[in-house]
Amino acid sequence: MNPRTVADLARVHPDPTVTAVICGDRTLTYGELDEAGNRIAAAFRAAGLEPGARVAYLGLESVDYYAALLGCAKSGTVLVPVNFRLTATEIAYILDDSDTALLVVDESLRSSASAPQIPVVTAEEFPQWYGGHSGDDPGLEISADDAVVQLYTSGTTGLPKGVVLAHRSFFAVRTALSEAGEDWIDWRPGDIGMIGIPGFHVGGIWWATQGFASGATMVALPRFDSGTAVRLIRELGVTTVCVVPSMLRLMLDDPGADPASMATVRKVVYGGSPISESLLQQAIEHLGCEFAQIYGLTETGNTAICLPPEAHVPGSGLLRAAGRSYPGFGVKIIGSAGASLRTGEVGEICLRTPGHMLEYWRRPEATAETLVDGWIHTGDAGYLDADGYLYLCDRIKDMIIVAGENIYPAEIENVLAKYPAVADVAVIGTPDDRFGEQVHAFVALRPEAAATPRDLFLFCRDELAAFKIPARFEFVDRIPRNPSGKILRRELRDRYWPAAGRRIN
Repeated sequence: MNPRTVADLARVHPDPTVTAVICGDRTLTYGELDEAGNRIAAAFRAAGLEPGARVAYLGLESVDYYAALLGCAKSGTVLVPVNFRLTATEIAYILDDSDTALLVVDESLRSSASAPQIPVVTAEEFPQWYGGHSGDDPGLEISADDAVVQLYTSGTTGLPKGVVLAHRSFFAVRTALSEAGEDWIDWRPGDIGMIGIPGFHVGGIWWATQGFASGATMVALPRFDSGTAVRLIRELGVTTVCVVPSMLRLMLDDPGADPASMATVRKVVYGGSPISESLLQQAIEHLGCEFAQIYGLTETGNTAICLPPEAHVPGSGLLRAAGRSYPGFGVKIIGSAGASLRTGEVGEICLRTPGHMLEYWRRPEATAETLVDGWIHTGDAGYLDADGYLYLCDRIKDMIIVAGENIYPAEIENVLAKYPAVADVAVIGTPDDRFGEQVHAFVALRPEAAATPRDLFLFCRDELAAFKIPARFEFVDRIPRNPSGKILRRELRDRYWPAAGRRIN
């Protein structure tokens, strides 16, 4: 059967004894995953959670995380995965903004989740908490348009927004490719897929659902480690991998990553941030397998654009492309007035996809700005060539991507502006060979005030997740601004990006 909702995922395999997910030393078969989802749904009902209630999950990857996803889908509740790398302040904001009704949290992270008004179940207790409830299907009628996941993405104002995704968001690409007879991201009987991207990112949870929908065995990492990833590929015979480019680089550089140890890999799907041509060429030569690049946003339900395997030809100019839209999807480039631009002209990338978000949680104005007549306005700049391939050039909304993590300058600027010695600050992304980009802060100090990079680093450490803290603090006399007070980021970037040829790395 082809799944229509996330609730169907554990029922697609004809043999319920086949392993569905492996994480650490625990596994769940398809039958066990389905039953766990039923028991969790029953436990949620017993706890008084009505359809639409938010269930937050703060923890490392585990088999229970995916069981919780099924439990939410079967009970009509909405899973809110929380990035465990965030600070206590950031986590508290998400729990409050989402109106979380129940929190499942790793014991080691419980001190980071200060929310006394929210019922808490530790991840360690979770299997026993739901284990005594009925394993029968709850039989709730679920629509493909019902909300099932709410993911938080950083915003240009410095406050993250909850992107609400429906069940259909996870099956739009699969349906489109199947109906068109295409297999850009194909799955085959016996596939073993590795989930390199964490499940609190849309790419990780989307990739997991694709594997489950195809009856594959999915291998999740509690947290990404290149040595562990390479070892599991060798030991388990992993055939398909989904990673961000920085993960791919770390895996290729790992001492254990000789071609023989990764010989079972037949396809690598990558995305989350642009990839350098040199890294892609190295990966193609080292692994000798198929590659597919995906591009999209949390707001598009993950991928809406794909560079298919046949375009990954060494030396081809298409290796600089993000790809082309899936059959039945749409992409257009618009100018500042909103009109579509011609081939080769750079403007804002807009994507039309049946997987697009329902809304930004309780932010109708922000939703209306991003989702316009069925088109997601990405805030990225790019152009289309004559064959419909999309090329990325810049980020209209100034977002920085560090190892696949989306970071917005405004959030960091807001924190640094609170430091007593800081008069003005501007943050940009600069090229970094290992992580794609690094966060670079320009700081103007108040007259007669003093501060060191270490002072600012220590201040940020209590306010920001580690991956958001600037890698470099540069002290300047003033921050360049236009007459209306807006930071002239391009003036700052020009010192660092000319040699890169494009404003993303």
